[in-house]
Amino acid sequence: MKKALFIYNPNAGKGLLKPKLSDIIDIIVKAGYEVVVYPTQKYKDAYYKVKTFTEEYDRVICSGGDGTLDEVVTGMMKREKKIPVGYIPTGTTNDFASSLHIPKNLLQAASTAAEGREFPCDIGRFNGDVFVYIAAFGLFTDVSYETKQEMKNVLGHLAYVLEGATRIFDIPSYKLKVTHDGETIEDEFIYGMVTNSKSVGGFRNMIGKNVVFDDGEFEVTLIRTPKNPIALQEIVGALLSSQINTKHIYSFKTGEIHFESVEEIPWTLDGEFGGEHDSVCIKNAKQALKIVVPEEEQ
Repeated sequence: MKKALFIYNPNAGKGLLKPKLSDIIDIIVKAGYEVVVYPTQKYKDAYYKVKTFTEEYDRVICSGGDGTLDEVVTGMMKREKKIPVGYIPTGTTNDFASSLHIPKNLLQAASTAAEGREFPCDIGRFNGDVFVYIAAFGLFTDVSYETKQEMKNVLGHLAYVLEGATRIFDIPSYKLKVTHDGETIEDEFIYGMVTNSKSVGGFRNMIGKNVVFDDGEFEVTLIRTPKNPIALQEIVGALLSSQINTKHIYSFKTGEIHFESVEEIPWTLDGEFGGEHDSVCIKNAKQALKIVVPEEEQ
């Protein structure tokens, strides 16, 4: 019999998983797995569990928000033998899951995680760390890890919007030297992201089109610091309408990118705090980990 480790975050989302837990385990068992169940107890618990387990598993299935998935993938990337990861999203936003067409319905997602197709997905390397779908700095990137879990659970998307709106008039700006593919950009930015996702924060318009998850390249979006309110308005308009305005926004693809700054800048990796850095190297680890996706989808 095949063996699966099922890791779940009891506090993710609105506690949606708990009433379905028995049904989900039943689905995984019916797919031919003996299941070991592990509810996470604290921050980084999923990471340490995946990094250090000594048992033989055929699949690791995790349930929680993007932060839980990030912990599991980061732990798996530290292992010599990498095991396919199935994902049952129960978080507030679940950008990566929706990008890969993993069902929102928990039981359908469980069925996909247990019986879906193994898709070799690109993974991001960030200095000595790992991210699944986004590394970002600047405007509102700290919202997801500073917004209290209770607030996320009650308000969902609105929590992010409210938290962000309270600081719209206090926009930090960062002077950066950005190097990629033999090119150098030196400018001031209020926001930057390196992504492998079709949406960020639930917004689908912020990233270039034709996102491919196994091509060895990230989509990069860098937003210049607006010099006046009209420039800020133009930036917001460009993002909302998907018309990436090159006057204010740099947008390109790359497999490796370097950021250098005089001051240390706080980064977020998959919605979790990624530390403060004055030098960042991001590399695409092409097709480094198998993520389980629906049979008919990429």
